[in-house]
Amino acid sequence: MLNIKHIIIMKNKSISGLLLFISALFASCSHMPDIQSTMLDSGQVSYAITDSLQKHLVSQYMNHPTPIQQNIPVIIAAHGYTATTFEWSELRHYADTMKTRSFYVSQVLLGGHGRSYEAFKNSTWQDWQVSIMDEYRKLDSLGFKKIYLAGSSTGAPLIINMVKSGFFNQYGTQPKGIFLVDPIIVSSNKTLTMVGLLGTILGYTTVELPTGEQGRWYVYRPQETLKQLMTLIDLTRRDLEEGITLPVGTYMKVYKSKTDDVADPISALMIYKGMKIANGGNIFAQIVDSKLHVFTRLAGREGVTQADIDLQQSVFKEMKNTMNP
Repeated sequence: MLNIKHIIIMKNKSISGLLLFISALFASCSHMPDIQSTMLDSGQVSYAITDSLQKHLVSQYMNHPTPIQQNIPVIIAAHGYTATTFEWSELRHYADTMKTRSFYVSQVLLGGHGRSYEAFKNSTWQDWQVSIMDEYRKLDSLGFKKIYLAGSSTGAPLIINMVKSGFFNQYGTQPKGIFLVDPIIVSSNKTLTMVGLLGTILGYTTVELPTGEQGRWYVYRPQETLKQLMTLIDLTRRDLEEGITLPVGTYMKVYKSKTDDVADPISALMIYKGMKIANGGNIFAQIVDSKLHVFTRLAGREGVTQADIDLQQSVFKEMKNTMNP
């Protein structure tokens, strides 16, 4: 049943977005940004080093699972555009601090992300997706029987594409469930569609990160990657319009913030209408009372309220209960 009370499309976002776009255009007159050594963009602060990957991937730190471990659910958690594994660290902490182990979280680092500006600039959306696929293959080969996926923001269309392409059909273990948090199918910033026209002039855009987010997100967004993002979400919209069926036995739940300056709430409705479970039934979708994009990540953010914390914890609990009925 669709639990969506409000789908809000704010037309004035297009105007404010245009102003931001023009400002970024003038601020980015050079095609090479001024990258500081403390920025993730510099390549000196990397999430792609071996120690980091081994710490975040279940297939790395649990490469000889016991029969008991093989039967505990594992969530492959995919972050969003310009982000890193940090985006899902709080779900990992939630799982790790429970008295009884209910599930594991495998935090994949999308291709091109968490490395350097140049690595990001030269990556495609297919490159971003590879790490999700690789971790699924490895967990399946290690005998994990209850594999779930979670995608936030851009991680969501990457996972939807895996379903559409038939990726899971080649494995004996089908995903038990998919959780999507603030999926971006339609951008709230309507000027993103102008990247194809003005991208070569633009070069890159810049974002200001709060202190708690510095070194964990890219500051500079190359126009090449913005084009890749547009290609991915345009493709996903077309696929949803054609209809996508989940593998047999796969559950899906979409959580979408009511107010979101990155992903338009209509994204949740498009997924709800475009995706079906194997028997033709509806997936689950819910609009939540939040103004945060990827409301499940609160660490490093400014102005977090108790309501934000309560919402995050309630969603984590619901995910746990879904995997452990």
